[in-house]
Amino acid sequence: MVLAAGRGERMRPLTDQTPKPLLRVRGQPLMQWPMQALARGGFVRQLVNTAWLGEQIPAQFGDQISWPGLPEVHIRYTHEGQDFGRALETAGGIVRALPQLAEVFWVVAGDVFAPDFVFSDQTLQRFAASPALAHLWLVPNPAHNPGGDFGLSASGEVLNLPKGAPSCAYTFSTMALYKQDFFADCGLPPGNPDGVALALAPLLRAAMDRGLVSGEVYAGDWTDVGTPERLAQLNGDLPRMPP
Repeated sequence: MVLAAGRGERMRPLTDQTPKPLLRVRGQPLMQWPMQALARGGFVRQLVNTAWLGEQIPAQFGDQISWPGLPEVHIRYTHEGQDFGRALETAGGIVRALPQLAEVFWVVAGDVFAPDFVFSDQTLQRFAASPALAHLWLVPNPAHNPGGDFGLSASGEVLNLPKGAPSCAYTFSTMALYKQDFFADCGLPPGNPDGVALALAPLLRAAMDRGLVSGEVYAGDWTDVGTPERLAQLNGDLPRMPP
């Protein structure tokens, strides 16, 4: 699943007429980078959620698309804006899509640039065989999030720590694997028929407290394209800032 429903308020005015995931990075739509990386790993059945200016995304990619050197990708959509008039937040959007997702599935944000990330079936199968319900890729805290999101134990367990705590050294990259069971106790039925907005972080923290979230550090190139300045840096219009 590629998350593409956000409004991108901090990117205005760039996002007034263009959905944030369709802003161009190094010659192609931002969300195309993770879509191609998924295809490179053999994950050719992809689901995209939309909301703000959501009609532009299927107009860009259609229901199937081929890129040179990659297998054909088949795309389904959930249209939160069309169905409910707004985005459903991350967890609400995932639960909306659950009936169309596999028992174990990838989720990545369409507004994060991580061109070196490898979506591997071997990694998915290893997670599927583990007791964890979610597996997160974390990055060292960037300048825009110095207080961090989570900690990470030596055994690979993601820790629910207060923001700014000394060991809260990592930020969630958005790249993750989930099992359907992760959402079993979220309070919403699969398909989220009432269109309830639900944040992901509280669900993750509750699962961490039960020891059910594993993780690892991602050391590759990674940018949360959250501001026009970061977009300009990626496109070479401004010097890159240190992580």
